[in-house]
Amino acid sequence: MAELNPKMRLGFGAMRLPLLNPDDPSSIDVETFSRMIDSYLEQGFNYIDTAYPYHKEHSEEAVCEALVKRYPRDSYLLADKMPTFLVKGPEDYERFFATQLERCQVEYFDYYLLHNMGKDRFEETTRYGGFEFMKKLKAEGKARHIGFSFHDKPEVLDAILTAHPEMEFVQIQLNYIDWESNIIQSKNCLEVARKHGKPVIVMEPIKGGGLVNLPEEAAKLLKDHDPEASIASWAIRFAASQEGVMMVLSGMSAPDQLADNTSYMKEFRPLSAEELAVLDKVVEILRQSSAIPCTSCKYCVDECPMNINIPGYFSVYNLMKQYGTNNFPQMHYNRQAQGHGAASDCIECHSCEGHCPQHIKITEHLKEIASIFEKK
Repeated sequence: MAELNPKMRLGFGAMRLPLLNPDDPSSIDVETFSRMIDSYLEQGFNYIDTAYPYHKEHSEEAVCEALVKRYPRDSYLLADKMPTFLVKGPEDYERFFATQLERCQVEYFDYYLLHNMGKDRFEETTRYGGFEFMKKLKAEGKARHIGFSFHDKPEVLDAILTAHPEMEFVQIQLNYIDWESNIIQSKNCLEVARKHGKPVIVMEPIKGGGLVNLPEEAAKLLKDHDPEASIASWAIRFAASQEGVMMVLSGMSAPDQLADNTSYMKEFRPLSAEELAVLDKVVEILRQSSAIPCTSCKYCVDECPMNINIPGYFSVYNLMKQYGTNNFPQMHYNRQAQGHGAASDCIECHSCEGHCPQHIKITEHLKEIASIFEKK
């Protein structure tokens, strides 16, 4: 059976595979993907991550063609995920899992995850017996290691790991712009996982490509410090440098991306204090370029009669404006809304604006945010 090499910490994420038609996510270029798999494995890496919904439900089949049919089962580690967002009752777990085994044409998964856990999904999964199903898979040898991917607040992660210590690992979004973000809270989530002794797999280290296309001033800082290093390498090395991280996934969609990532991850070198200081300056530039200059002081919330999560909504809006829709802004808006009034609940009393040190026209921005995230 293949083992995880602690020195080879670059995982191949099958979420953004090469396409024959850029407008059709299901048109995976299996030939190019196969060549990329060949290069990846030849260099000693061996962790491939897929999921039920990726590429309009064609990622698992592409992994089968490019990997499973072409290499011995004990030469790689395959990770897949239970589509918890599609589960409507206890009987669905077995059905979805059987489909995934068939699509991948394997008898077991090395790493198997409950996909996209958060507060609501944790409650649903508990109610439907999802954690018991995961333990059953492990006992039967159909899932060698069980865990979950996570998108929510650190306190929710703490609750899940406290209730289910049998979960062996956690997959979280972690990158240098989300490190201290009040939405993603990468640092705090990592600290929770470490507190529970759970190794972490990192997703979105480059924030869906957003940390490659930096403002000119930020990109110049990185290139001036190390002209030979790619912009992407800074983000992936930042994630891999964190204590407790066992694997960093990269959704590589072209051979040149694979060649770049493997070039510096074969002999991984953690970021130095000097390099981290450069990244701090990059983060500051990115924050200053935000569409809404909110500092999340929360003075506006104190007097809001509708209990609207104004800083939370502004953070989601800024993330979408800077990095596009790759990081699921609608999901983050919905979670920021839990227990709060929606942006459209604003009664235009303007009390918030009287308390805002940045003099932001909050009411106008809330209208725009409502028009984006509350479409019926």
